[in-house]
Amino acid sequence: MTDIIINDDKSLLDVIKIHDFLTQHSTWAKGINLATVATSIEHSICFGAYLNDEQVGFCRVITDQATFANLVDVIVWPEHRGKGISGLLMAAVLQHPSVQQVRRFTLATSNAHGLYQKFGFTALSRPDSFMEIYKPDIYSQTG
Repeated sequence: MTDIIINDDKSLLDVIKIHDFLTQHSTWAKGINLATVATSIEHSICFGAYLNDEQVGFCRVITDQATFANLVDVIVWPEHRGKGISGLLMAAVLQHPSVQQVRRFTLATSNAHGLYQKFGFTALSRPDSFMEIYKPDIYSQTG
């Protein structure tokens, strides 16, 4: 889709729109507060997809820009799905200087394995070596 522009300029991001999607429509960040979304954007490499100056997609990469990167919060708003926007976002992410030298680039997905496989992502080669602290209800906790 040639009318879509992908940009890593955070000042162009519609943080309110991103927050609304994450808290109301995502399966992974329900209830997340706006301050947490703003902080996550501040500390990440972010990509916006734009059509006629309207933000239609978003993703961010958490990285040290040397050894490790993790792709998160990949969003294409429902009314713009099926137009190749996620592929454009992925191509921009993989071409970005911040991830060119990383040894390990990870992501988690429950339903988009096919998309990410097209860009070289595979299942963990050694899942037995990975561990996590996972707090699935952290955004619904108060205090």
